[in-house]
Amino acid sequence: MEDGYRGRKTGAPPERPRGTEVMQHALSTHLLVNHRLNTVWMERIREAGIPSIEIFCARQHFDYRNQEQVNELAYWFRDAELQLHALHSPMFNDDCWGRTGPGAVVSLTELDKPKRLLCVDEVKRALEVAEKIPCRYLIQHLGVTGEEYDERKLDAAFTALEEVILFAGYRGVKVLIENIPNRLSTADRLKYFQEITHLDLHYCFDVGHARIEGSVEASFQILKDRIRSTHVHDNDGVNDDHLFPLLAPAGSIDWKQTMGLFKGREDQFPLVLELRDSPDFPNPIMAAREVLDKLEAL
Repeated sequence: MEDGYRGRKTGAPPERPRGTEVMQHALSTHLLVNHRLNTVWMERIREAGIPSIEIFCARQHFDYRNQEQVNELAYWFRDAELQLHALHSPMFNDDCWGRTGPGAVVSLTELDKPKRLLCVDEVKRALEVAEKIPCRYLIQHLGVTGEEYDERKLDAAFTALEEVILFAGYRGVKVLIENIPNRLSTADRLKYFQEITHLDLHYCFDVGHARIEGSVEASFQILKDRIRSTHVHDNDGVNDDHLFPLLAPAGSIDWKQTMGLFKGREDQFPLVLELRDSPDFPNPIMAAREVLDKLEAL
C-alpha cells in the first residue's frame, strides 16, 4: 500500500523457515515507563533482536522537554541498528502520570480554547523530538479513557488535529489516531470522525482496546484499510491491563484469530507490543521477544 510500513533491515531476529511471512516487529517503551529511558535500555532492546521501538512520551520516562536526554538518545540513534518507528503523544504534561491535578491532562478534545491550545503546544514539544531523531509516526489519542461522546468535542479535536497534523508534516511525521476505551474513539466513531472532517486520517489499531470495546475482529474490519501501526497487548476484557499476550494467564484475546486478521498485511503495519511491566517477568524485554516469536508461530 502507498502509505504502508516499510521496515528497514535491522536487528537480528531468529531465523525462520524460508517462505514464512513475518511482520515487522517493534516494542513500545511503555513497558519501561517507570524507568528513565537511556541508552542502556536501548541496547537491551537491540540485543533482544527487536529492530524498532515506539517511544512513550511520559516525562518521568522520556522527558521530551529535556534536551540533555533527547540529545543523548539522538546521538545513540545516529549509528544504531535500532530504529524509531513512532512517538506516542503525551497524555500528561507532568512527570507523575497526572497526579499534579486535572490541569496536567493533555487532551485534544478540551472544550476550553486556551486550555486546548496548551495541550496542542505540549504535543508539539513532543513532535520536536523528530527533528533530532527521525520517526515515521506520532500516535495520538482523542480524549481520555472513559470520556463521553459530545459533538462539540469532535469540533475541538478537528481544530486541534489540523494544527498538529500540519506541525508533524513539516517534520516528516504522520499522525495516527488510536482507538481507546472512550465513546469518542471506538472504531465506528473514528470512522465517523474521518467522514465528517474529511481529514486524511490513518490509525494505530490497539488490539487490547478493541477487546474492551467488544470485538477485536469487528473493530479491525472497520479500520483495517487505514491501519498503519498497532498496539498489541492482552486483558481480561474489562480492565486495560496491557498484559503479555500468550504468557499472562488472565488474558482473554483469541490471538490465533487476531494474527489471522493481520495475515497478508505484513507491509501495511508492524506488530508493536505495548506492554505493562510485571513482577511475573523479571526480564521484560526478553519476555517481549518471546511474545513476538509465539505470535508469529500461530
